[in-house]
Amino acid sequence: MNLNDVDELAVALRDARDYTLSLYAQLPDELWIPANVPYIEFINPPLWEVAHLGWFQEFWCRRFSAQDPSGVGTPSRLRDADALLDSRFVAHRSRWSLEYPARDVVYQYLSQTLTDTLELLAGSKSEARYFFKLALLHEDMHGEALLMTLQTLGLSPALEKLEMQPAQLHSSQGDLCLLGGNFQMGADPTESRFVFDNEKWAHVQKVAPFAIAARPVSYGEFLAFVEDRAYARRELWCDEGWNWLQSKQQAGPAMLAKNAGRWQEKWFGQWRDVRENAPAMHLSWYEADAYCRWAGRRLPSEAEWEYAALGHEQFWASTGAVWEWTATPFVPYPGFTADPYAEYSQPWFHTHYVFRGGSFATRRRLMHPRFRNFYTPDRTDMFAGLRTCAV
Repeated sequence: MNLNDVDELAVALRDARDYTLSLYAQLPDELWIPANVPYIEFINPPLWEVAHLGWFQEFWCRRFSAQDPSGVGTPSRLRDADALLDSRFVAHRSRWSLEYPARDVVYQYLSQTLTDTLELLAGSKSEARYFFKLALLHEDMHGEALLMTLQTLGLSPALEKLEMQPAQLHSSQGDLCLLGGNFQMGADPTESRFVFDNEKWAHVQKVAPFAIAARPVSYGEFLAFVEDRAYARRELWCDEGWNWLQSKQQAGPAMLAKNAGRWQEKWFGQWRDVRENAPAMHLSWYEADAYCRWAGRRLPSEAEWEYAALGHEQFWASTGAVWEWTATPFVPYPGFTADPYAEYSQPWFHTHYVFRGGSFATRRRLMHPRFRNFYTPDRTDMFAGLRTCAV
């Protein structure tokens, strides 16, 4: 899909909204009331989150301008929208107790803002479509975030209808041996795709020769680590990881349990037998790091991962089942300058780790070998696993 084409971008915006509405249709009525949603520090009440999608699209596509960066000169179509829905300023904990409009009003707001966006897009010039693309991909990200929330809360969406299922991995493991050398890491200014600020700009990066696994670690492989009492072995964990493990009092991965001698995973509220050839997921960075230490391997650096994805077709073809942790903290590239939506990247530098690729729940138009995703190393709610390198 060419997002530089006004018609194709309009189709994509409608598609994203249809997908959003299909996901939110899975929610039971009681969870549309924020007070009924358990407070968890890494999710949002669904009513807030879906309303925020409308606010984000309206703010950046209709209200924001360089002359009026606060958007106050163009009022929102929803009363008190900025005070309720601007994630930059609305404290996370308060989202459970604010007074929101009714659900039908929020849905009307979504419809109105999309209509406004499409009308503005139709009259736009190609060089003025940055924010339309930003709103599209922001909504795609929130679609995956809602699935993460449903998994966390143990709710079952119509996954079969949405074709949501991580693919089985090839049975063989093996390494891809890469020569390394200098390459251009990061986005080139001439790229036609949408580029996030943390991908800017291309700079020369040197990578030594390395060998990286041809696929992510499977559940069968990760369970061998678990069954070797790895969660009780201090020597396998970094200091921060061991402290995290003790605070969680976990004896294994968060979404796995052994029932009647069989390993099972909690899959959107239902227990099912683990598919040993499926990629291991819902793993924190600490667990990925400990597994590598146990296996005599290591996590790839972010540069190694991008080098492999850009230069080896087999490698890129093997991605997309789970996000893959890297060994690299999330830091800015040389000469970084924040884009107008400065809160996308800048607040998270040096506290998060990078993972790459995409998961079964990631919209394909978001995936690219240079796209950088990032989370804190303690999080396990993402559809994230790992791939290893030889030491």
